[in-house]
Amino acid sequence: MITESGRASDVLRNRPLLTLMLGHYTVDMYVGVLPVLYPILTGRFALDLKTVGLLSLAYSGMASLAQPLFGWIADRYGTRYIGFALSWTAVCFALIGFAPNFPVLLALAALAGIGSGAYHPLGSLNASAVIPERSRNMAMSAYVSGGTFGVASGPLIGAILFHFFGIRGTALMVIPGVAIAIWMLFEMRRIALRRAPAKGTAGARGALPPIPVGPMLAVMGVMMSRAWTMSSIQAYVPTWYKTLGYGAEFYGPLATVVVLASAFGAVGTGSLADRYGRRVVMFTSLVLTIPAILLFVQVTGPVAFLTGALVGFLAASTGPLMLVMAQQLMVGRAGLASGIILGLGFVTGAVGVPITGAFADAFGLEAALRAQVVVVILTLAITMFLPSEEQMRDYRRRAQAIFAPSSGD
Repeated sequence: MITESGRASDVLRNRPLLTLMLGHYTVDMYVGVLPVLYPILTGRFALDLKTVGLLSLAYSGMASLAQPLFGWIADRYGTRYIGFALSWTAVCFALIGFAPNFPVLLALAALAGIGSGAYHPLGSLNASAVIPERSRNMAMSAYVSGGTFGVASGPLIGAILFHFFGIRGTALMVIPGVAIAIWMLFEMRRIALRRAPAKGTAGARGALPPIPVGPMLAVMGVMMSRAWTMSSIQAYVPTWYKTLGYGAEFYGPLATVVVLASAFGAVGTGSLADRYGRRVVMFTSLVLTIPAILLFVQVTGPVAFLTGALVGFLAASTGPLMLVMAQQLMVGRAGLASGIILGLGFVTGAVGVPITGAFADAFGLEAALRAQVVVVILTLAITMFLPSEEQMRDYRRRAQAIFAPSSGD
């Protein structure tokens, strides 16, 4: 029997996985800084909430469009140069603070998003290859949480930089990205995944197992709806608390706590999914998210550090579980699966943020955040169509049979 401590040691002793987690942390740190820019940008460019939300749409939308393409590239050419994606994002993001007008700002955000869109499928494909099967859900959750920790630290880092240097503090953000990118380029010479199907297999001949459309659509639906909820809460917490009269020293750490809690939630749900199954864990976390959101919106002030942490802990269980499931449903196309799932999560969050902002402009931020409960309820219905663990095992057996060498080989 594999114990929980055994599964945790699989992660802690896995140097390739830890390397990829560090890169994931760094690239996602940039998206975490964006919400802290909103209060500055609304004053500098005279923007409403709907318009400033387009910054997230530009960054995450471009990342979403790029991810399937780079996933396809990773399946065919490997992941050796993943460090270039990180350095691209770092340089483009550093220039954001020097944008002379809002259109240029959007363009720079979109360019930075391309690097993020390249890193994610390359990183998750490589992570999947170095993760042991016995702890797949927990280990992938740990990898994804590396990015979540990056998003969580972003508001705190942004609050400090913009307090001392103003909006041009973005220039200093080039340092961690380029430094880690250089280190990764050297490290990836040893651990990069080079895709080369074994001779004589079905994969080498191009005969890949068919994709089960129904289960894959359910996975995509859950990922999209959960991304909308988490992105909206993360994006508008700083602006919401500024309107309530709080300063950056309050809403910066609050945004960090919400996202940081989601990292712990992802690891925790990954461990539970290895034991009880993904569909059960997903359904339970969704049910508990409903009262957590209502409590977070209804009761403001310092107690939000507790209720916000609860929302983050429950709301972020989707990503790693859906990512692993998609990779298992798309055997032989793990990079493309990663690009599709992560891309859909990004684009839904990117589109959802300005939609939530438009709702907030019309009815208030509290009402807009409270309305996320409706999205959660819809997601509950979608989880009913997720495949069970037994169905997933059956699909993997059939896929392995297709990939097995034929007797004539």
